[in-house]
Amino acid sequence: MSDALARPAAAGTPAPPRSNAVVAVLALAGIVVSLMQTLVIPIVSELPRLLDAPASDTAWAVTATLLAAAVATPVVGRLGDMIGKRRMLVVSILMLIAGSVVCALSDSLVPLIVGRVLQGLSAAVVPLGISILRDTVPAEKLAGSTAVMSASLGVGGALGLPTAAFIADNWNWHVLFWVAAGLGVLALALVLVFLPESRNRTGGRFDLVGSLGLSAGLVTLLLAVSKGADWGWTSATTLGLGGAALVILPAWGWWELKAGQPLVDLRTTAKRQVLFTNLASIALGFSMFAMSLVLPQILQLPAQTGYGLGKSMLAAGLLLAPQGLVMMVMSAVSAAITRAKGPKVTLMIGALIVAAGYSLNIVLMSEVWHIVLASCVIGAGVGFTYGAMPALIMAAVDPSQTGAANSLNTLMRSLGTSFASAIAGVVLAQMTTDFGGYALPSENGFKVVMAIGAGAALVAFLLAVFIPKRRAAAQPAVVAGESQEVAPVKA
Repeated sequence: MSDALARPAAAGTPAPPRSNAVVAVLALAGIVVSLMQTLVIPIVSELPRLLDAPASDTAWAVTATLLAAAVATPVVGRLGDMIGKRRMLVVSILMLIAGSVVCALSDSLVPLIVGRVLQGLSAAVVPLGISILRDTVPAEKLAGSTAVMSASLGVGGALGLPTAAFIADNWNWHVLFWVAAGLGVLALALVLVFLPESRNRTGGRFDLVGSLGLSAGLVTLLLAVSKGADWGWTSATTLGLGGAALVILPAWGWWELKAGQPLVDLRTTAKRQVLFTNLASIALGFSMFAMSLVLPQILQLPAQTGYGLGKSMLAAGLLLAPQGLVMMVMSAVSAAITRAKGPKVTLMIGALIVAAGYSLNIVLMSEVWHIVLASCVIGAGVGFTYGAMPALIMAAVDPSQTGAANSLNTLMRSLGTSFASAIAGVVLAQMTTDFGGYALPSENGFKVVMAIGAGAALVAFLLAVFIPKRRAAAQPAVVAGESQEVAPVKA
């Protein structure tokens, strides 16, 4: 234990937090929030019947969460830097609880979408948690703690599908959201008890114009990408939204460059280390979505297709759950490599492992154990990359910008995921096979998507090559209100 944690607190100052408790509480909060990604998947096909609404409308139960998360993440990250990360973490968890309760009480489409929007507003919990770790955890534990916190995203996503499928199969669908609300209350209580508030704040004036501009740009871009297949890629709506994004986002960038206190410091994001880490994050977000899209479908398609494995959604979720545990286990290995060689090397290794996992799956996809093996290999690579990316970001930015910088990096991964969803959807819609009069994605279609996932991981590897290999300047960190130096981190 470091001296900063071992020595008694001075009179009038709060007792130093136990770093293990801080990490555990933040990881739990991250898992609870990431559960929202897979919470409604088991009932998506049933929502038109349950809500008496057309499928094109009930799809907004997923899209609304995506849009809300994209808008909230950079805004909440910036507010965390300004007025307190713990405070904004509490607000985010309260949004999750409120959204879950609204969904649990809903019997029609509009309140369900409102609730899903509120749930999406909690997406900043993970980048906020990583930023809190920088302020509260001793330097020698920061790499491992960051890797664990980052891995919580994968763990929550992996465990969410079988848990949600089990609940949906055995109880009324509203129970899904009551369980989510209960987990949110638990996370909130632990945060209030165990987490200190960092004194490392910037203050200042919030960039309202910048937040509105970024929100408008992201919403128009993501709507065009996520709904383009439904509306038609050449439809007036899709082209209009895409064109609006191309106008709004450059205008927003111009405003941010001239603003005295910008929402996103674009000059900092243009630093070579931050820029190439964010670009690699987009490629990895693109790559990792392929696993989420392809593997559950292969497991659930009828065995009569010749390549489907005929499993239920619950069984598919249970078979894919080990990948989340692998991510958590590999976070310790990731942290060890980061301490020894720097996060750049960790990121490059992780990207190669992800590419290897997809390549393995292209040739091995005929047995259940093939899918489990491939998912675990990909999960191991994801565990490496998730821990490395925030470490690279934090090594390159001032502590006062940690929340905004980590939130922007999370947003980059989400953008990659959205683009992957659109492109994979086009591939699988074009490469089909007839099965009893129904068009199903073909085996070659799945292989093409996996090849694209492997290629995206290799692009991330190449981008990581351009991240400078140097020691970052020492940055101050705050441990329970006391300043100490953070040891230099290899970049």
